[in-house]
Amino acid sequence: MKRKLMGLMLLVAAFAGAAVATEITERKTLTLDGARRAVAAAVAQAHKNHAGGVIAVVDDGGNLMALERVDGTFAAGANISIGKARTAALFQKPTRAFEEIIAKGRTAMVALNDFTPLQGGVPITIDGQVVGAVGVSGAASAQQDEELAMAAAAAVSRGSASVTFFDSTEVQAAFDKGSVLFNQGESYMVHASRREKPGMAEIHTKDADIVYVLDGTATLVTGGTPVDVKATEPDELRGSSISGGDSHPLKKGDVIIVPAGVPHWFKEVSDPFLYYVVKVR
Repeated sequence: MKRKLMGLMLLVAAFAGAAVATEITERKTLTLDGARRAVAAAVAQAHKNHAGGVIAVVDDGGNLMALERVDGTFAAGANISIGKARTAALFQKPTRAFEEIIAKGRTAMVALNDFTPLQGGVPITIDGQVVGAVGVSGAASAQQDEELAMAAAAAVSRGSASVTFFDSTEVQAAFDKGSVLFNQGESYMVHASRREKPGMAEIHTKDADIVYVLDGTATLVTGGTPVDVKATEPDELRGSSISGGDSHPLKKGDVIIVPAGVPHWFKEVSDPFLYYVVKVR
């Protein structure tokens, strides 16, 4: 009886252990070496641009891991850069997004505690997980603050990057519905695109589109003047069509690169028209 009871207890313990295990996920963390790599990348970029800047790196809980001030940068930049980094890490979004939201009228957000909604804070992601963030203050402009922060975050992401493989079944499934195949956050994205009819005019203010035609034909209009343009989300504009512009007949095997900010419109497409899009920021 004791032997049976002991066996039952071990079985229950095993099931309990399995249940606990299913509730625990692998969590990546930012190391001190990673934080130093981020700082070094931002400082190198600042020197290249002949700019100042205070660079702060925090972990995913907003705790400071590294801080460096480029010579000549104002002292207050330290606290501001830490605030930007903490905000980007805790909210898992670039701080530019919050600055834009507040500028559009949602001023109540400024009442949040420990919140710095100023451009220049960027999350650090590894394999899709936010492991920390970089905040920069004191460069020549807010845009340059963000550029230095992006360079710092990218240095960490590249240093931990692994090869990603998609087999033919996954790729075909993505083309069947037209979906994102791979997303590297702020750096780049690969989209398995599918069109069955003309689309809207598009303007990506931050992203360049590299298009490779896999199958079918289309006419892509670039440049010109978009009609009825509206902002659909940050850095994205849409219109009903394009007036003027240049027409590009596309067929299987063609490649076309549309720089950031250039209007483009798939005016005519075959059914289906399949193409890869690599979005690079």
